[in-house]
Amino acid sequence: MSDSIEPHILIVDDARDIREPLGQYLRKQGYRIQLAANAAEARRSLDTAAIDLVVLDVMMPGEDGLSLCRWLVAQGGPPVILLTAMADETDRIIGLEMGADDYLVKPFNPRELLARIRAVFRRVPPLAAVILTEQRCFAGWTHDPITRKLNHQDGRRVELTSAENKLLQVFLDHPHQVISRSRLLDLTAGRDAKAYDRAIDNQISRLRRKIERDPKQPQLLVTDWGGGYALVTDIQPTTKLDKA
Repeated sequence: MSDSIEPHILIVDDARDIREPLGQYLRKQGYRIQLAANAAEARRSLDTAAIDLVVLDVMMPGEDGLSLCRWLVAQGGPPVILLTAMADETDRIIGLEMGADDYLVKPFNPRELLARIRAVFRRVPPLAAVILTEQRCFAGWTHDPITRKLNHQDGRRVELTSAENKLLQVFLDHPHQVISRSRLLDLTAGRDAKAYDRAIDNQISRLRRKIERDPKQPQLLVTDWGGGYALVTDIQPTTKLDKA
């Protein structure tokens, strides 16, 4: 399966030997990556792509990173992680005061940046925070997100926990798309995420027991061995309800 809704990260750094290897590393971690060598390129990327997070070098020729960070915060843009030089303590303080979400001092280990990125995504409100109140049908089931109930056309009735309800809604929003465990944590828990990848596996197992004919051989909620899950069925809306 090739479709994905992994976060889209913009790396802005005038140093090609930092920008490109960092982009390659984060792509291997499953993120979609866009690169920019300066603030002007970054602004064009932000105008044309849905960026979820910006990794931003402070010291750049032309418009510097602090100026771009200030503009991003003023526009209500995506979260920002600043890359600063060892001696630029003042820049780090100014960046955080103006609204940057985190900073990392050069030189740094890419694994540390990866950990910071994941931490920021956990603090940021999840993309699925606005819960739809529309009933939807899939594979004979009708899902009511308000009552957290599933009704099958053969008469089966299932009640979902709050966590299962939220997890199912993410899959219904993105049918036929592989979603990684870490992304599922971001989308379902957001700022309150205290869980770990295994918790998602456990929720998937419980959800399968409720919607699959044979949970041991799932046909709807399938595993992608690249590290995620996908709901492989078409979705049809039914009745729109009043929003809560």
